[in-house]
Amino acid sequence: MSSPDVDPPSLYSAREPIFPKAVSGPFRRLKWIIMGLTLAIYYITPWIRWDRGPGMPDQAVLVDLANRRFFFFWIEIWPHEFYFVAGLLVMAGLGLFLFTSALGRVWCGYTCPQTVWTDLYVHVERWIEGDRNAQIRLWRSKWDGRKTRLRLTKWAIWLLIALTTGGAWVFYFTDAPTLARNLLAGQAHPVAYMTIAVMTATTFVFGGFAREQICIYACPWPRIQGAMMDEDTLTVAYREWRGEPRGKILKGEATKSDTPPGDKGDCIDCFACVNVCPMGIDIRNGQQLECITCALCIDACDEIMDRIGKPRGLIDYMALKDETAERVGNEGQSLLKHVLRPRTLLYFGMWSLIGVGLVVALFMRSPFDLNVTPVRNPLFVTLSDGAIRNTYELRLRNKQHEAMPFILSVEDTPTDLVLRIEGEDANRTTVPADSTATLRVYLTAAPGSAMTQIETSNIELVVSDEAGISSTIDTVFHGKN
Repeated sequence: MSSPDVDPPSLYSAREPIFPKAVSGPFRRLKWIIMGLTLAIYYITPWIRWDRGPGMPDQAVLVDLANRRFFFFWIEIWPHEFYFVAGLLVMAGLGLFLFTSALGRVWCGYTCPQTVWTDLYVHVERWIEGDRNAQIRLWRSKWDGRKTRLRLTKWAIWLLIALTTGGAWVFYFTDAPTLARNLLAGQAHPVAYMTIAVMTATTFVFGGFAREQICIYACPWPRIQGAMMDEDTLTVAYREWRGEPRGKILKGEATKSDTPPGDKGDCIDCFACVNVCPMGIDIRNGQQLECITCALCIDACDEIMDRIGKPRGLIDYMALKDETAERVGNEGQSLLKHVLRPRTLLYFGMWSLIGVGLVVALFMRSPFDLNVTPVRNPLFVTLSDGAIRNTYELRLRNKQHEAMPFILSVEDTPTDLVLRIEGEDANRTTVPADSTATLRVYLTAAPGSAMTQIETSNIELVVSDEAGISSTIDTVFHGKN
């Protein structure tokens, strides 16, 4: 039984801050390129203009919530066409499965927004406070004038980046130049200021302070990725058979690569791979949930191998199957054999099938849509001459950027069934550009005709534009018993 004066052991430990060391190499350069491209796309896209004609928004990419439309350059998506957005989300999910199955967590290591903005914040921190050792000394030092000045400068730049991030986000939902002027003049809608405030706060906290904690605890993908990976997946790994037993190299001492077995391996236990890791892990301990496959440890280790005159690749992209083969002196499989295997081909096939389907649906969709609802109170009206008239509510959406005339008719119209649009000249109407017209349509069957003797008749309403494109919709005509 424990003493009441002894505090119980804590189940949680305080977060140890991570100060990744600067490194150069092909993977670091790749991360620079991807960071530049993704940030440029995010910040610049709302300012790209696209001429759609008079009365239409000229922003290339716009989520027009007020008019319930989505514009992407020459493509316009209406609310009832949300399946295009759903299809793109499914493609994004399958793409994530595909890349994870082939190359591990490359999404997390290179293009995830949390990774990109955290990487940017780390570089700002390194620019102001110095590299890893200088940052550690500053963190351990007491607060004084210099530390306060460096921290306030760093936080100010972080906040500026966060503010531009939140500001860029709201520009996607309304005309960017107009909103920018309204924001500066204090005349924007309160929702815009609230959204910017939330986005600014989350970017500042997640990228500046939470960092790897978001990847480890908030993101579900580290727990899911295991189902996507197998022994053929290429991921960052340590060649233990070559590096062990690790140890410092003394002057004049050789390692296992050029001495009999039993001597030291190629790993000199310099911790270069650990010091550059943005997650603060040791890749030599094997695959870990925290690893985001950024490959910076490969750059760091290759640099050390060059210095001590050993072959590169002690830490490298490799598959579990290759590691097993290399232990017995065999060569691993080629990159193509790892990537082009049944699992990845299945993901790619599904991804391609959905993509092709969306493209076909996009180019085959009608330039207009219609919906018809019979007026059921009453089902029909008997006119003074004995004719039977049915009334319908028809919604006709013109998805083109100019007013279009339309002609309404009934498929295989009997000579005794007449169609008329309320307030229009017979069966013709004009719908303004990018708008929906609600029409009241009358269908009248002549006295004594077959349509008046049947309780319910199935008919097809036809809408045609001046280009000859037509669309049909099924409905019913109610007659007498």
